Amino acid sequence: MAEAPAQPVLPRIPSQRYLPALRLLAVALCAVSFLTPAAHATGKKQQAAAKRPTATSKVAAKPATKASKTRTEERAVRGGRNVVATVRKSGGKTVVAVQRRSVVRVAEPPRQSYGQLAGLHHSQDPLDLKSSVALVMDQDTREVLLSKNDHAVLPIASITKLMTGLLISEAKLPMDEPITITQDDVDTEKFSRSRLAVGTTLPRGELLHLALMSSENRAAHALGRTYPGGLATFVSVMNAKARMIGMKDTRYVEPTGLSSSNQSTAQDLALLVAVASQDSLVRSLTTSPEYQVEVGNRMLQFNTTNRLVRSPDWDIGLQKTGYISEAGQCLVMQARVAGRKLIMVFLDSAGKFSRIADAERVRRWVETNRFAPMHTASSQISG
Repeated sequence: MAEAPAQPVLPRIPSQRYLPALRLLAVALCAVSFLTPAAHATGKKQQAAAKRPTATSKVAAKPATKASKTRTEERAVRGGRNVVATVRKSGGKTVVAVQRRSVVRVAEPPRQSYGQLAGLHHSQDPLDLKSSVALVMDQDTREVLLSKNDHAVLPIASITKLMTGLLISEAKLPMDEPITITQDDVDTEKFSRSRLAVGTTLPRGELLHLALMSSENRAAHALGRTYPGGLATFVSVMNAKARMIGMKDTRYVEPTGLSSSNQSTAQDLALLVAVASQDSLVRSLTTSPEYQVEVGNRMLQFNTTNRLVRSPDWDIGLQKTGYISEAGQCLVMQARVAGRKLIMVFLDSAGKFSRIADAERVRRWVETNRFAPMHTASSQISG
């Protein structure tokens, strides 16, 4: 029987010879499986970034450094109006930097009065008055000693309260009747402050005293609100009284003067002063230097708004001050100077004390030039 041919015997290769190659192949496969998703995600990010507009092309990419590989988080936290804290997390550490920002405040320019907007402050007069409107007249003879823009129609601020007080006095309402300050009396026009809180109850006579002496806005509004027929009726009576006196360029819309729509002229106000000075109650209350009222368990003292009332150099029979930004500083008075009863009206004065200084200038001028009118041709106001 013939033997099968013998199979060739291959040489035996030890397995250790393939181990390095197998290991290298395994590492390569692992690297590919790890990098492929990252590359895919990076490609998507690049595509999305390409669609977004770039801020600027001038900023060069920063070279990769060892520090850039460390994850850094930074955020700002406000610690107050002018304080900002920066919180930075880097390399497992948290660093807080506090910075105080300097704030430059720009003051708003003061609001111009109607007289300033109209250019009335450029008007000249021999006494260099700071009021853009002025009128001085003899109450008995109606002779005008000085006038300056006396026909200009301007807001009159709290001079309004002189008409308010006159009507309350003439109405002969019970002065001991209690009146309570309500939310309706709170100023929503200029948001001015008041020491008469909502709920305060005072007799009508005390409210009238505070309105005329201290120019108390809530007191004046409460007087008009509680007038028979209500506030609307009271405002109608104010305008009717103005027409009856001859105040043809005067208009009232409320009883306090906080509204710039309460307007008049120096000539009209001189007529009002002449009539109001005949009312003994109005004269007494407007020239009262101070007054105390009991509010709850407290005694509140109110003072006059016109310091000339306390001056021994003045003999004042009636006075009223006023101020809102649209009207400027205002003052009306009836005073005896050099033996004459004079009516003085100063409107739209530029400074806080300039209306008082103007009155002093007029008094000194009248005392020095007793009967000489300021005009070359004197005029008279009828009424």
